[in-house]
This record gives sequence, structure tokens and C-alpha cells, in this order.
Amino acid sequence: MNLSNKILSAHLVEGELKAGNEIGIRIDQTLTQDATGTMAYLQFEAMGVPRVKTELSVSYVDHNMLQQDFMNADDHQYLQSVAAKYGLYYSRPGNGICHQVHRERFGIPGKTLIGSDSHTPTCGGLGMIAIGAGGLDVALAMAGQPYVITTPKILGVKLTGTLQNWVSGKDVILELLRCLTCKGGINKIVEYYGPGVASLSMGDRFTITNMGAELGATTSVFPSDDVTRGYLKAQGRETSWTEQKADDDATFDRVEIRLHTKNDERALTAMKTENGASSFINLSVTEPDAAGFVVTSFDGVVIDLDKLEPMIAQPHSPDNVVTVKELEAQDLKAAQACIGSCTNSSYFDLSIAAHMLKDRSVNPGTSFTLTPGSKQVFEMIARHGQLADIIASGARILESACGPCIGMGQAPPSGSVSVRSFNRNFEGRSGTMDAKVYLASPETATAVALVGKIADPRHVAETFGIAPVKKEEPDSYLVNDKSVLPPTENPEGVTIVRGPNIKPIPEFAGMPDTLGGKVALKAGDNISTDHISPAGAKVLPLRSNIPAISEFTFTRVDPEFPKRCREWGGGFVLGGDNYGQGSSREHAALSPRFLGVTAVIVKQFNRIHRANLINFGILPLTFVNPDDYNGIDFADELELPNIGDTLRNATEQTGTLTLVNKTKGTECQVAYDLTERQRKILLAGGVLNLAKQK
Repeated sequence: MNLSNKILSAHLVEGELKAGNEIGIRIDQTLTQDATGTMAYLQFEAMGVPRVKTELSVSYVDHNMLQQDFMNADDHQYLQSVAAKYGLYYSRPGNGICHQVHRERFGIPGKTLIGSDSHTPTCGGLGMIAIGAGGLDVALAMAGQPYVITTPKILGVKLTGTLQNWVSGKDVILELLRCLTCKGGINKIVEYYGPGVASLSMGDRFTITNMGAELGATTSVFPSDDVTRGYLKAQGRETSWTEQKADDDATFDRVEIRLHTKNDERALTAMKTENGASSFINLSVTEPDAAGFVVTSFDGVVIDLDKLEPMIAQPHSPDNVVTVKELEAQDLKAAQACIGSCTNSSYFDLSIAAHMLKDRSVNPGTSFTLTPGSKQVFEMIARHGQLADIIASGARILESACGPCIGMGQAPPSGSVSVRSFNRNFEGRSGTMDAKVYLASPETATAVALVGKIADPRHVAETFGIAPVKKEEPDSYLVNDKSVLPPTENPEGVTIVRGPNIKPIPEFAGMPDTLGGKVALKAGDNISTDHISPAGAKVLPLRSNIPAISEFTFTRVDPEFPKRCREWGGGFVLGGDNYGQGSSREHAALSPRFLGVTAVIVKQFNRIHRANLINFGILPLTFVNPDDYNGIDFADELELPNIGDTLRNATEQTGTLTLVNKTKGTECQVAYDLTERQRKILLAGGVLNLAKQK
């Protein structure tokens, strides 16, 4: 067996572990962050469960840190009181980013974790099955319910060789994104194995599993080995270590990826390349069909770390990847460079930057910010001298939080280039709509800060005489858990604090017999949850207020969308490929549902968003013939007749429906893929309605 199926098998409580089957797994740990957690705990309270039933649950505050008014501060008080009453640990504001702190203090090899944040797979670097999910799924897990998913295929990625100087784990995951694209991991677990694994530090492993979310993967996982043991020992948690590895003769699934030739020529070229860092095991390619797709299938990926070089993702997608060397000759001046986010804010990452900055100055044309990922990281760089080197260089230090990654401050100048060690570069996510955001390693970001333009860190190191960094984790970490508050032993004495911004969860009706309405929005490919429900300092404080946050729904795509939905009574949303990529935020389903959206019809869904749509009673459908998308226009009146009876009486998981275009007098076929459980959820109008019925 491979490692993924070993851990899933040990936690299986419902269904058969077979790719494509629906299964329920026991969840050992949960985490939430404040932008998604407030709604998750309102949902948990609605279930009437007196205490969480997991082995460990943690509520983190790391997103909504700007307290411009009462709203964020009120939500923090609510989260702290809920944690105390219901049996959760509470990580206070300033203690750090949830994924950084969880791997430091709570993650355990071989355990399962789900979190209401799409980058929860970070802890897969420890040998956990760690999955991002919607807040409602996390609330159900805290209530003792199994987490239900479609059994993913296991994609094996074999690592050989050793990373060369100035090349890091960030370059590994960017290389994989170059080859597989942002939809290459959908309904798959990416499992890393091979002789190259042992050469990777834990920091590199965490970066790789973190950005597996950008592949659309269910999660990513590394074995738990002696490197893992050394890391946990340094954190004072060696007793939590167990060896977790695949069998010597483990096999992985043959997987399939559909590429669109117009958008993914680069990925197809990468797949066919034999002399690069990556190669594909038993790769087969089918030429474009009538819909313009290329189907590629393969038994696994091999990445030769010896051949890998610094990589960079260009605007506006994490899979728009080229080598840094390719851009270096273009003289792309950078107004900003940033190191931080849950991807690259470890002690190791900031130590690299400090080493490169020591006795040097940040280029006068570039603003350089660094964010320690946790209080532990912050304290260590302060006590060990790196903080002084960073400050002396002219760089800026930010609070231990998500910060600019989620659009909370540090928006770059208009039309400028920003190079960030973050995980997403969607248009407008930085807070500046016309900024050109690139994603790269801390080594590359620091090189950019030193010379003021996109530059290969190998060349910058040679120019400045910077010695290579020795890739070693410290023998011990400073452990200070004063900002992690345990739950009270007297929950009866705790009063839940609710500020005026916290509104009740909206109630939704069950599915009618016929769904009808106009096309309220027709969107293209790669619509992210940032497009649907934006982040940033203006919007995030409204996460506990669905009526208020709904006014921002799709406004980055069409500013009139909320007003139109109110006037039309909702309607349908159409989309292209990879719809719903990005953050796990369930508000991207809750807000459209509040505005009356009843069905979303696309070419392909991202996993977490599709699950969130079902949880809140929105019907997810795909075009049987993707070309039919072109035959439907904005404001066309559509109808799905007898949908209620169809879902009630369905005996198969998959089927087709007739979509009637009443405006044009045409019809087309759309497909559903819904288990019996999911059909019941949709008919009830959402998971909470179904729970109340039970």
C-alpha cells in the first residue's frame, strides 16, 4: 500500500476505499482561522453539541488582524469564548499563522486533520492526511461526524537527487504546477516518495504540501522519517513521532488530466520534455477532441532535484511558471518584494533572507517586507540576531499573520511588479487590480529586493559574494505556548460574547420541483473563490454577517451582480474550466445562495467549492458537451424541469438533465454526479436543514 491509503484505511468508518467511491473518515484534529471560523462555530452551535468530539481542535486568529473598527475585535472575543466553552484551544492574535503554528505545536504523523482553510494540507509534510474543507464540514467533524469525500486517486511523485544551492522546496512545487497546471491535482492526493525525499528539510516539505492546494489536490503527503523525527524533537514533541511510510512495493494510480490547448500549451510542452527536471512515467497523450481538450494520462511524475533551478510563477496564476533565468534578461523592475504567508514564513525561510541581507541594503526602488509565520519564528530571529540584520538592511517586518497574502495591507503600487513568496497571485488579490504579482522562493524574493528587479538568486549571490546557505533546521526551537489558551474546565461558567456584527445563519428553503431563472452571470475559466467572495480589509470583517458580505459577491467580475440578483430573484451562474479554485471559503457558496443562486453550471469544478455548493443547497452541474457553454448568453432564461423528482427518484450517482433555454428555444444536456447523501442535502436545501430534519 502507499502511505495515503494506509492512513485513510486506518480512519475509514464508511464506504469502500476505491477511487471514485464516497467514503467517510474519522477526523482526529480540526483547525479554523478567524475569517472562516466565526461562521463554522455559529454552525457548530446550531447543532447543539455540548463539547467537541475530536482528539484536538484549535481556533486560530491570523487573517482579520487589522482592527479598524469593532468588527474584527468583536469576532475575536466570540472565537475565544466559543473555544473555552466547547473544548477548543485558542491561538491568540499575534501567535501566528494557523498552518505554521499547527505544524510546530500540534501536528502528529499518521493522524487526520481537516481545516476551514485550503492550505491545511501543509501538515501533510509531517505525514498526516490533512485536508482543506468548508467551515460546515469542519463543524460536522467537531460534532463527531465523519468527513465524507470522494476517494481520491493517489498520484505518486518520485524525487531523486538533491536540491542545488539557491534552489528550494518552492521551486519543486512550482515545477509541478508548471507541468500539471492548477487543475492537475483535482480529486487526487499527491504522495512524494523516492531517494530525494530524505534530502529535503521539513521547511521544504511544508512549502511543497502547502502549495499542493494550488494544484487543486485533495491533499499532499510526505513520509514521516528521521528528518520528521528530528523536527518534532527540536519542537519538544518527539513522543508524537511515528514512522509513516509506503510499503517498498507500493503502487500509485494511473491518473488523467484534461488540458485545454489554448491555455495549457506550456503544460503540455512541459509534459513532453525529456531533458528537464521532470519526467512522466508511462505518459500517453490524446490529441484535441471536438471540445478542444487534450487528455493526458500517466502513472506518476519523477522530479530530478539535481536538474531543478529557480522557478517563478507569472501573473495571474500559480501555474504560469517559467525559470527565473528566462525573465532575468527582460529587466523587469520590481516595486515590491515580500516574504511570508503560510507557505514561506518559517525560521528557515527568514534565516535565508537575513543571511542574504547581512551588511547589505535593500534596493532603493523596492519595498521589501518580511513576515515571521509565528511568535516562535519571530522570537527566534530576534534572539539569534537575524532580525537585526533584516532591520538594518531597510526591510520592513510585519506582524505574524497572513497579512498581504490575503490582501490585508501592503498593496503594491498601481501597475507595478511585486515578487512574493506566497501561494496565490490571482488578479486583484494583492489589493491592487492592475499589479503584476509573481510567486517565487524566499531566495529569489530576497535577490529581487537586493537588485530591484527580477533576478536569479544564483547570479545575485555570485555578484554580491554571498556564500550558499547550509540547509539545516535548528537543533531546538524556542517553545513558548503562553499565547495558546486551553479550553476551560468549567464550560458552564462561560458566556458566549456576540458583537453586533455577528448575525444569525440565514435559513434556506428546500429544492423546488423545477428550477428556473435567468443567467445572472456568465464567467470564464479559472474563476477563483477570490472572484466570487473577495478578501481584503474591507470585506473580511463581514464574514460573520452574510447579508452584508453578500453585497460583494462577484463584484470583481461584475459590480452589478448583487443588485441584479435582488432584482431578478437570483438565477443561474455559468462558468468554464476549474471553477471555484483557490480558498476554501464557504462564503463563496453562502453568499450566492443568499442572493438566490440555485444552480451553477460549468465545464469543471474545483473540489472544495463544489462540496460547499452542495452543503448550502446550490446544484452543481457540468456541461455534457463543453461547447454548449457557448450557446447560452447572459440573461438567457433557463429552466431545469422536474429536478426535484429526478433527484428524489435517482438510483445512480451520475445522470444527465435537460437544460431548457426558454429565451433561445434550445436545449442541451448537463450532467450531475451526486451520491445519495448529496441528493438528500440538495433536496433539503442544505446540510443544516437536513440535520434539523433528522
